[in-house]
Amino acid sequence: MLKAVIIDDVAQARDNLKTDISSYCDEVEIIGEADGVVSGAKLIKETKPQLVFLDIQMQDGSGFDLLEILPDLDFKVIFTTASDEYAIKAFKFSATDYLLKPVDPDELMAAVEKAHDQTTDKASIDLLKDKMSSKKEFKRLALHTLDKIHIVEITDIVRCESSVNYTTFFFTDGKKLLVTKTLKEYDTMLSDKGFYRVHQSHLINVNLVKEFVKTDGGYLVMKDGSNVPVSTRKKAVVMDMIAEM
Repeated sequence: MLKAVIIDDVAQARDNLKTDISSYCDEVEIIGEADGVVSGAKLIKETKPQLVFLDIQMQDGSGFDLLEILPDLDFKVIFTTASDEYAIKAFKFSATDYLLKPVDPDELMAAVEKAHDQTTDKASIDLLKDKMSSKKEFKRLALHTLDKIHIVEITDIVRCESSVNYTTFFFTDGKKLLVTKTLKEYDTMLSDKGFYRVHQSHLINVNLVKEFVKTDGGYLVMKDGSNVPVSTRKKAVVMDMIAEM
């Protein structure tokens, strides 16, 4: 049983989330709630929860302010946020879990399930905070592996390869990481960062393509020496893309 608290300055939002948790998440016990940064920090110190549902923007500050008060993250965090396209993108790049209000029951159950397996990482929280506050172009990506969270430069990614519900990242220095998200999610995130999905199982950094070989069904040679197959329906697009480089 995960002991949890809800911190949100809107009473109706807290009530709705409590109802959803009671209905869909038997493994979560709500042991307290608070309506702001100060009261939330006090609640966490008093109750020592394992999981915190934390609103981003509150009347007396932000969820990040609360985490600054409690530097030792010995609990897991699921942020809750209103519909904001930039905020959602920031969450995806930071690999920090979140729920979009109004909360979808399926997303709630998925977030709680992940909370069982993953710890809250300060580096990922800091990356999210930086992205939310600066509104700068996203240049780094946080990747969850089974044992830690890796902060990587997007330009260092050569390609990504699908493995059922996992994705393997290959980097310019020869390293690789097996990440606990699907290729589809990274295709969505990186499509405007110079990446293109040339095959159902392969996403490549267009800037690191070395050549396109037309024989043997057609494949790309990347600058790290790896060969990446190109699907039949993507060949024309890939050839046009290379011609423009």
